[in-house]
Amino acid sequence: MEQAISFERVPTHIYGDSEKASKAVAHEIGALIRQHNQEKKPTVLGLATGSSPKKVYQELIRLHKEEGLSFKNVHTFNLDEYYPMEPDSVQSYTRFMKEQLFDHVDIPVTNYHIPDGTLAYDKIPEFCRDYEEKIEKLGGFDFYLLGIGRNGHIGFNEPGSIITSKTRLMTLDILTKIDAAIDFGGLEKVPKKAITLGIDKIMHAKRIVLLAWGEHKAESVARAVEGPVTSEIPASYLQQHPNTTFILDETAASLLTRIKTPWVVDSVTWDRNMIKKAVTHLSLTLNKPVLKLTTKDYNEHGMSELLSLYGQSHEINIEVFNYLQHTITGWPGGKPNADDTHRPERAFPARKKVIIFSPHPDDDIISMGGTFQRLHDQGHDVHVVYQTSGNIAVADDEALRFAEFVIDFNEKFESSNAKTNKIYKESVKFLKGKRDSEVDIESVREIKGLIRQGEAKNTCRFVGIKRENAHFLNMPFYETGTIRKKPLTEPDIQLIMDIIEEIQPHQIYAAGDLADPHGTHKVCLDAIFEAITRLKHREYMKNCWVWLYKGAWAEWDIDQIEMAVPMSPDQVFKKRMGIFKHQSQKDGVVFQGEDSREFWQRAEERNRGTAELYNKLGLAEYEAMEAFVRWRF
Repeated sequence: MEQAISFERVPTHIYGDSEKASKAVAHEIGALIRQHNQEKKPTVLGLATGSSPKKVYQELIRLHKEEGLSFKNVHTFNLDEYYPMEPDSVQSYTRFMKEQLFDHVDIPVTNYHIPDGTLAYDKIPEFCRDYEEKIEKLGGFDFYLLGIGRNGHIGFNEPGSIITSKTRLMTLDILTKIDAAIDFGGLEKVPKKAITLGIDKIMHAKRIVLLAWGEHKAESVARAVEGPVTSEIPASYLQQHPNTTFILDETAASLLTRIKTPWVVDSVTWDRNMIKKAVTHLSLTLNKPVLKLTTKDYNEHGMSELLSLYGQSHEINIEVFNYLQHTITGWPGGKPNADDTHRPERAFPARKKVIIFSPHPDDDIISMGGTFQRLHDQGHDVHVVYQTSGNIAVADDEALRFAEFVIDFNEKFESSNAKTNKIYKESVKFLKGKRDSEVDIESVREIKGLIRQGEAKNTCRFVGIKRENAHFLNMPFYETGTIRKKPLTEPDIQLIMDIIEEIQPHQIYAAGDLADPHGTHKVCLDAIFEAITRLKHREYMKNCWVWLYKGAWAEWDIDQIEMAVPMSPDQVFKKRMGIFKHQSQKDGVVFQGEDSREFWQRAEERNRGTAELYNKLGLAEYEAMEAFVRWRF
């Protein structure tokens, strides 16, 4: 038997989800600590911050509390810290590590070390030397846990860092600052520098595990694993380490050759999904419509095995063309009194009860506004369920404007309410004196939540949805006032179950955007999946289909799409007007990201891009399309 070709230059393990992967890594760390504890020698760990290691830390805490794993003889050194940064600041990595791990295990305070963001500038070089000396005195790292930046950095060793770099003060790359902006409430508030452990010390660790979750990490992972060793992707240096493993979820691994084009690596099972994936990839690579692909094209691009099964390229072309054509429908709720054999949705019942779950109060209109409108216009009973308040995405000056309006309104119409005035005046006072790192008080969060709720109601009114069909859950996991959320708990799941039980839908739409496995969209989807899993034996659920949409930044790969809803120019414009109802998210969004465009611009480009792909594959040319994948629970 021929051996599979490997394009990967570092061992890589791919897991179905980040939770299973995180537990596996935590158990490896736990086993190492136990072994060293038995041998009565210290364990020296290097630790990372950010979203990637959170579930590893959660499992380590569980191992400590439930299985007696002791950290008394563990010494840890963190990768980095922003500079300048107070240790109790919301964004501080010192605070992060205490909240995520140290405060919940028995590690002595003297045993954990984190770069000091409060040092005088001229004291930093000495601190960095001392930091490395402490590591050396303990015998170096037994295990280092890393994440990876979208620009390929490890720690804050930004592109351009050399392999022999020492612990030092670094100027942050613009992409790093953009990614951090969500934590700081704006790009301008992100520190320009950080203290980071050098690559040299990382490379001397006995064992390194790098974690990466989500499709936004896929490109940097692929370059680090399969590309050349280069200072432009510092994580690529790990190819030269003798005991490194990359631990990935499926989305972070999506651009690796064995995932993206597995037929060029090894024999594959040529089922419908694989054929569709391969042929659409070939068509787009060659910039030729599917029906124009030739036998030569197949043979020259690693698809001769597929030809040997079918014999003729044109037969495969026609089959894939039909797959694609059958995904297109102007009737997302099903076309009544029509043959639905080759349609993505059922004809019966003609009038469906529909739930659109929206993680934030604008994801419904941004991500599937055209489909939303069409479902209503075609007579379906549409309910929109807003899962979180979205309050942290409202700018302080917007909240201040509304708070002052209420006070002015009460005074103008002599309807002053002492309690209301007291609450709003406290909020105004807080907002005017608020520090950048300060968490909003409860009343301010309530004001911001009301702003977003009002905008969501306005959108529903614009689409034609009845007021009573807009539901606001305000899931508890979200209500922390910061980007860092609480874990999903039973009350969160129960809220989802209750609304599904109440409506008993034939269709559920949910945000399937898994770009950040620890972000709001992922947590909201986890709650929906868990609720549906518990309810799937209900009689009404046997006739319920679940469709997943993506957000404003990405779209489903063309081979994954199972329903594509085309939009005319007029429908695109109407969707734009619906997005405009969310005024607090327009003209300077709090969490803008690297994309300076407004959400309506992002959404329109995404929808037009999907239509353009269908056109390139040789299908009809539409103005725009919204795409969905069915989850078969």
